[in-house]
Amino acid sequence: MSDVLDEAYELVQCKECPWYKACVMPMRFTSEDIRRQLESSAPGVDISHQADLGIQNLLSSMATAAQNSLLEGCPVFINRLRANPKLAQRLKEIMQNWGKEE
Repeated sequence: MSDVLDEAYELVQCKECPWYKACVMPMRFTSEDIRRQLESSAPGVDISHQADLGIQNLLSSMATAAQNSLLEGCPVFINRLRANPKLAQRLKEIMQNWGKEE
């Protein structure tokens, strides 16, 4: 009986989640976000708005790379993937074969 209640709780929790139907999204970074993070993690280092073109290009590249490799996910979805490795593997296979099934 507890399995039914756990499953019902997960469904209710999912439908009340602000992530509903958008469980995974690319994280959004800008070069300005990275500049602020660098300045806050290394006190005394000043990466001014007038930084040279090389540093601006580096920050832009870092922001693009982060957006292409990091995802922000719903906690319910993440817990389901962690609890069921077969589900995670199946999703991985679906994504790897996307468009090949025609």
